[in-house]
Amino acid sequence: MFGITHFGFFVVAVFLLNVTPGPDTAYIVGRSVAQGRGAGLMSALGISAGCCVHSLACAFGLTALLAASATAFTVIKFVGALYLIYLGVRLIFTRPAENEAASPARSAGAPKSLRQLFLQGFWTNVLNPKVVLFFVSFFPQFVTTGSDHKALAFLSLGVVFVLMSTVWNGFVAWIAGSVTQRFSGKPAVKRWLDRGVGSAFVGLGIKLATASR
Repeated sequence: MFGITHFGFFVVAVFLLNVTPGPDTAYIVGRSVAQGRGAGLMSALGISAGCCVHSLACAFGLTALLAASATAFTVIKFVGALYLIYLGVRLIFTRPAENEAASPARSAGAPKSLRQLFLQGFWTNVLNPKVVLFFVSFFPQFVTTGSDHKALAFLSLGVVFVLMSTVWNGFVAWIAGSVTQRFSGKPAVKRWLDRGVGSAFVGLGIKLATASR
């Protein structure tokens, strides 16, 4: 349908890619550890929204244009890397006392907090140039060159990718949030969890900034 080929292999490949840890997984785990399951799930939805943007861009040719431009790739690479490092540094240096003091304010401003979590997840995904290159290099392998409906084929594959990613990322958020609940009465343990996840963010940001095209 729509010129899609080897759909079964596409599904298997997407599953394997989802279970492989990366910046998106690290971000979801970090948010779940810092604020619980709800925060992790909202971050996962933000990341899924970012994947929707990549799917649309891939379907209408913008991703290929970006991948061919060294300047555009470099700009997005460094912006994305700096954003990951910023999130990591915030996790590393956030004190438990600050979290406790801020809890009433978070409860009062829940809609705004959820919006911020969604947007952070969204930009973490959109500003990752490796996701851009993944879409432009991976998706075309499952669309026949002679198809008259290439845009529909890319959009259909994008829908499948987003749905599978959302389910997996939601599962990751749920598990990470459960771990957080177990250690909620142990601030010292949670502090070290925050530092570990924050350090992973910083490491991913540095790796992204030094990655070659």
